[in-house]
Amino acid sequence: MLNPYFLMAILYVSLAVLTALDASLTSLNLLPWFNGLRWLRVHLITLGVLTEVAFGLLPGLVAARAGQSRPRTRWDIWFSLNAGLLILLIGIPLINATLIIAGGTLVFIAAGLLWLQLTRLPTKISSIGTSAGRKFYLAGLGYLLVGIIVGTGLWLGWGQALHIAVPIEVHIHANSFGFMALLFAGLLVDLYPDFARRPLAWPRSITPIFWMMTLGALGLVLYPWLHSLWFAVPGLILHLGATIWLLLNVVKPLWGDRRAWTPGMWHLVTAYVWVLVPILVTPWIIFEILPGHLQIAVDQNAPQALIYGWVLQFGYALLPYVFARVLLPSQTARLGGNWFSLITVHLGGIFIWISIFSQTFQATLHGIGYAFWVVSALPILLEMWRIVRTGLARIERNELTSLSDPVAVGDRT
Repeated sequence: MLNPYFLMAILYVSLAVLTALDASLTSLNLLPWFNGLRWLRVHLITLGVLTEVAFGLLPGLVAARAGQSRPRTRWDIWFSLNAGLLILLIGIPLINATLIIAGGTLVFIAAGLLWLQLTRLPTKISSIGTSAGRKFYLAGLGYLLVGIIVGTGLWLGWGQALHIAVPIEVHIHANSFGFMALLFAGLLVDLYPDFARRPLAWPRSITPIFWMMTLGALGLVLYPWLHSLWFAVPGLILHLGATIWLLLNVVKPLWGDRRAWTPGMWHLVTAYVWVLVPILVTPWIIFEILPGHLQIAVDQNAPQALIYGWVLQFGYALLPYVFARVLLPSQTARLGGNWFSLITVHLGGIFIWISIFSQTFQATLHGIGYAFWVVSALPILLEMWRIVRTGLARIERNELTSLSDPVAVGDRT
């Protein structure tokens, strides 16, 4: 059966590309600007693509690592997630508080139900081994719940009630350094031996990496919450250290093997460049070294560069691989992407960051950056549609074969 979450993920990738095209055209003054679309673009990837893939993949992945069969699709979770996302797609551009609260509540319910589902899955150790990424997924979903509460509360004044100094930064940090970073780390830990065909460099480092990343994310969430450098500095050090340690685990086994360095592998590894850039810029903001107008520009554009440069690019590599594993089990799955997507996605991030520091040509550079992101996604979309089309044809052939088999028909009757 085709995973319904994956079809929705393709839809949201397509919408993210269209909104990036809108951003390019509006920055170049070819289209009028639409209020609220800046944050809608981010949420199409984080809440749209990322959550659809996570919700569709994680239960089966955790169960498979424990030697269990894939759990049945929880339609209550699917409905809550997609109804909430649909309401948010309407509410965010309109900046309608009622719709945003309703949508956020439904997504919160879906995330909570998934967290409970993952905790209840069996932990029996099989010949494959337990899911080392499971603890990353659970912690990441915990941060997602915090991000949803704070993000929804932006429209209800919960920031004051919870004594949050900068609610929007708490929301962003919980989702990016908490949910997304931990989710990606877990996926690398669980899937790397499969697509790289070799183990991580230091498997025993996974647990300390988990705690460093989890506590680092906590510090980065508490910093804007309490506006205290006592949390910012150790949070940055722990999170950055864990990220670099994880990447070394990925890179070291491939060192010297030129055939292993496919465009997809480059996508996975170099995507983290766009995590390191804002982390390195953060001290300049914390200690107010940057002029006021540059701090505003960074606040407005850095999340876009982070999401398109890191999150979407990580998806460029992993989405086609996961789709192929599920829909084309008889074929060898490979990481997605090509040299064109790799070059253009990084050019998009470079132009966005240059635009931040160039007041004179900011709009033009901004438009060029988004244009590069649009064209970088086209090969990935075509690859995913090819996999889905081939997979659906395979399923249809199997069903027709089953229907024409008198034994199979007799079994059903």
